[in-house]
Amino acid sequence: MLETAFFNLFAGLSIFAGLGVVLSRNTMHAVMFLIFCFFNAAGLFFLLDAEFLGIILILIYVGAVMVLFMFAIMMLEVNVSKMRDNFLQYLPLGGMIAVILMIEFVAASTTGVFTEGAKATAEHLAMDVNNTKEIGQILYTKYLLGFEIAAIILLVALVGAIVLTIRGRKDAKYQNISKQVNVRREDRVRKVSM
Repeated sequence: MLETAFFNLFAGLSIFAGLGVVLSRNTMHAVMFLIFCFFNAAGLFFLLDAEFLGIILILIYVGAVMVLFMFAIMMLEVNVSKMRDNFLQYLPLGGMIAVILMIEFVAASTTGVFTEGAKATAEHLAMDVNNTKEIGQILYTKYLLGFEIAAIILLVALVGAIVLTIRGRKDAKYQNISKQVNVRREDRVRKVSM
């Protein structure tokens, strides 16, 4: 009974946070809602006795990826008024995707998987089962190629975020190290006779 209450709490807060991400007008508020959603998803992993996945979700996604998103958003200085001008241009495509997703959700909920008799109950693992070892064994054997592809995609995304945030400023003064090293005494010192 208590586990069901916690599941409903975490699932409801995750749905609320997901709606906050989508409907928020401020990008920083959307990032904060996404962090809140990750914390609730980690709570769901804890309920399933997958503590390792819950901790990884908090440490990696909340601690690293979302901080990177926040810095990238703050450095990009997104012009929100320009984005609002193009809202009606993307509304038909976004509405079509929303309708397709709603049809998929309704179809998935009416298949009979979520009926009371067909629900699978999550059983707690025995104390001698180490879920970290089990996840690592499956991840690095059966799903190694997908794991490596995901790592490459994350690396490309990180490099892309860095490239997007680097800007050359016209009013900044930069040092030319090679010019400083190659300077000669005759270029800097002038002998004046009195």
